[in-house]
Amino acid sequence: MVHFDFEFLLLILTAVTGVVWLADLLLFAGMRRNSASKAAPKEPLVVEYSRAFFPVLAIVLVLRAFAYEPFRIPSGSMMPSLLVGDFILVNKYSYGIRMPVWHNRITYGDRPQHGDVVVFRYPRDESQDYIKRVVGLPGDHITYYNRRLSVNGKSLKMAKDREYQGLSDLNNMSSAGGCDRRGARCQVYFENSGDARYTVMTNPDVPMGVNGEVFVPNGHYFVMGDNRDHSNDSRLWGFVPEDNLVGKAVMIWMHWDWRDGGTGLDISRIGQKISD
Repeated sequence: MVHFDFEFLLLILTAVTGVVWLADLLLFAGMRRNSASKAAPKEPLVVEYSRAFFPVLAIVLVLRAFAYEPFRIPSGSMMPSLLVGDFILVNKYSYGIRMPVWHNRITYGDRPQHGDVVVFRYPRDESQDYIKRVVGLPGDHITYYNRRLSVNGKSLKMAKDREYQGLSDLNNMSSAGGCDRRGARCQVYFENSGDARYTVMTNPDVPMGVNGEVFVPNGHYFVMGDNRDHSNDSRLWGFVPEDNLVGKAVMIWMHWDWRDGGTGLDISRIGQKISD
């Protein structure tokens, strides 16, 4: 998910409108009243707008920075759990509250657990936000061979669910690795990790990807996309530092895929839980 620093812009707008409104309230409003004739003093347009927008901007900033932030899913790396066009809510306080923009920790929250879907700042380019599933906690020994995931020497239980039915006939579906086309043979499985049970997808039409094993260092997490054969994740670029965590994805609040041949508005996905 490409990151636009809306949070910084929102902070600036909130500060500017707040300063303008406060300065007028403490200084200029009284001067206008003293210099005005019998007619009511006219409030400058910039003050009127600042007074109207400051409370709204302040509320949005607080909610977005400390409670919930919306994101849109632009790629198929988390299929079949999350689809292109899903709009999700991310809980910003689950893993501890941080200052907006600077991301300094204010409070400590829960630690991510196996199976959590998390949004984080991509370690190689922190201007981008990524979303993946946590499969390895600090100290875990992660093994991935032949499309099977093991944690601390125990192979995660997998049960076949279905063959994934592509949603469209799009020719350009590289983000989904071809699994979003009719006729694709991608296989969907239920995977169990600790108390979490979720779906993952593999594509037998492509060669097996990265295999290997690794120990997760302290203060870091190992993450993977649910679309296992078509995901840019920890298997390729390493671990997610705890300081890079943005929050826990909790719910789909809208789905709208506006691409040519896309699914359009799908109200059936609204309200679906992502992580408990």
